[in-house]
Amino acid sequence: MHFLARLLPFACVMVLAAGCAQPDAPPTDEPPTVDIPFTDEGDLTFLLDDGTELVKIDIEIAADDSSRTRGLMQRTSLPDRSGMLFIFEQMQPQTFWMANTPLALDMFFIDDDSTVVDIAKYVRPMTPENTSSKQPAQYVLEVVAGFADSYGITEGTRLRWTDEEQ
Repeated sequence: MHFLARLLPFACVMVLAAGCAQPDAPPTDEPPTVDIPFTDEGDLTFLLDDGTELVKIDIEIAADDSSRTRGLMQRTSLPDRSGMLFIFEQMQPQTFWMANTPLALDMFFIDDDSTVVDIAKYVRPMTPENTSSKQPAQYVLEVVAGFADSYGITEGTRLRWTDEEQ
């Protein structure tokens, strides 16, 4: 009996502690977002018709299969005046999807002569729907939605960029 008397207070504390525990978080269908830092790997400049600078942004470059596949998935923000430049081996129609991408984006499809040939504006985040270029493109630039409208960028706008690793 003496043993049970000592055990009773301990058992009460354990029952109370279990009752105060936080319940498990409810399951969600959304993938976890990760704070993936932006890596400044170069500069990209949008040019006016006369060749003067319209706006310059910092770019992160996706030039291999792994980085192109990952893209901006799971990123919740981009720094002001920044984006990701996707570089492909060949000029051909390009298709992107936004599953696991929580940012709404503008996508610029760019030909091998560094000219914007198509723009997809305000592409919805977290959707499996495809966004495809209407024209063949060798490069695709993703920036935060609204960028094209904010700077008046249209098809035919020329670009120039530098890769800091070169």
